[in-house]
Amino acid sequence: MRSFGATARPMFRLLYAARRLRGSRLDLFGYHPVRRMERELVEQYRREVEALLPRLSPLTLASAAEIASLPDMVRGYEQIKVRNVHRYREELTRLRDEFGESHRLDTLDRTASGSPER
Repeated sequence: MRSFGATARPMFRLLYAARRLRGSRLDLFGYHPVRRMERELVEQYRREVEALLPRLSPLTLASAAEIASLPDMVRGYEQIKVRNVHRYREELTRLRDEFGESHRLDTLDRTASGSPER
């Protein structure tokens, strides 16, 4: 009787060699909807953080930090990850609103006190 390791070795060699294809058009696993969603999330996260930075202030810092830590909730495999992405997006919407309100209050406070706008 042969061991599983000897039978699987050629498959593992093939997977090892195919690692150079990751992220390319030839990456067959990259076409899966969950992988596409993951790539979209990375781009969305970058856009979100870049949009927050110019409006960062002491009043908005807590909301911005929460938004920046949101990707930690996107964990799991397949359907678990999809479910967590839905939770992530709901939380992002809530925190965006909170951040916007904090930014609005900060702007009003600076205007009332005569401090220059950043």
